[in-house]
Amino acid sequence: MRCKMNCAEYKELLVAYIEGLLDEAEKHSVAEHLKSCASCRAELKEVSDLHGRLVKNGNTLTHSDLEEVVLDRIIREQNVRLKTTTKISTSLKLRRIIMKSKITRFAAAAAIIIAALIAVYFVGNPLGATVTFADVIKPILNARTVVLDFIIGSEEAGPFMQDIIVGSKIRRTFSNMETILIIDTDNAKMLTLSPADKSAVYIDIQGPLEKGTKSYLGLVRDIVSKIVDNPNIPVQELGEREIDGRRAVGFLLSESKIKLTIWADAETALPIRIEMLMGQSQTIIKNIEFDVPVDESLVSMDVPAGYTLHEKELDWTEFSEQDFIVVLQLWAEHVLGGKFPDSVSLEDVMKLAPVLGEKIGQLDVSDEEKGRLGMAMGRGFVFFSQLEPSGADWHYVGKGVEFGDANTAVFLYRPEGSDTYRVIYGDLSVKDSAPEDLPK
Repeated sequence: MRCKMNCAEYKELLVAYIEGLLDEAEKHSVAEHLKSCASCRAELKEVSDLHGRLVKNGNTLTHSDLEEVVLDRIIREQNVRLKTTTKISTSLKLRRIIMKSKITRFAAAAAIIIAALIAVYFVGNPLGATVTFADVIKPILNARTVVLDFIIGSEEAGPFMQDIIVGSKIRRTFSNMETILIIDTDNAKMLTLSPADKSAVYIDIQGPLEKGTKSYLGLVRDIVSKIVDNPNIPVQELGEREIDGRRAVGFLLSESKIKLTIWADAETALPIRIEMLMGQSQTIIKNIEFDVPVDESLVSMDVPAGYTLHEKELDWTEFSEQDFIVVLQLWAEHVLGGKFPDSVSLEDVMKLAPVLGEKIGQLDVSDEEKGRLGMAMGRGFVFFSQLEPSGADWHYVGKGVEFGDANTAVFLYRPEGSDTYRVIYGDLSVKDSAPEDLPK
């Protein structure tokens, strides 16, 4: 297996690793992870370089003072760069709770799987040389292996995932869940691995979800290709900006409802940050490495040794409005104490999935009913994710609404081509409404 923890957790151990402060088990775990993780190796190099610079510039201090200043500075700078200390602590606590119950693990993992798919669906140098847009997009279009992190929503609070891309296959891990996905984009199949109980399941994601099997970079490639093939679509130069301590040049691409911003290193022309705004969804790619050596067994669709394969293949190709109503009910009744959430977005969904999985596991119902709710919850996320790409007009209006309020709307949407809206009320009843008759 590639890692026992996720990359964010390993990255937070790198300072202690350099300083020799880890016990032997932790030291071995980090060393093994670094062998297969290019992103963490890059972070190690940055932290090591920072350590060297601070030591070199601190020769006037006593040795003991130097150690304290260097270590404090490195930790502070790395935490600013990673922005994960609070999130990792919270995720570890949540993970310990979730992993107590097998059925809870299943429900939470089911929701995370779908959240991962919908997140993708939506979602001059010292020598005087000039970085051009053509230079910047070459690795995006042509690299065979890519390692990247992508964040759903705000960079400070949004959950993030890491993709290891090898040709048409992807290995995806999460900051808030111990679930590993191996995605075969050619065949629209996914192998889901749960390291906690060594279980595996194959999932059919053909049909409406098939586009969601693309890596986020694959979606970016599609957009860039369209713009390259259409000279009438303008590329706006954004000038220079400092990103993570590096001088970068930016380019803005606008196509239909999508705004794509690519920031590239001003010296190497390699993309270092990609921001996409698609409808109401915001996604960020960072820590990007192109054509890095990758052990291709990491993206194998074969069940790893020691894992038990569930015989029944899960089918996520069917979903409905009623599934989404289950999500709203669980959210209001069991998470927020009788009120609907302030907002509904992809970022909210990614944060919500493991929480709802935990709540389902705590319900006083049969394991069969818990499994049904977990599946309905996952399909509900799919239903929500398909609204915008399918051309539906949707609005969430449930902030502050009490669960059970039959007179107040919480969610409304109009499918493409429909003359009326579907309006979901606080008691979860649904009515059709003409645009002029929508609740105020």
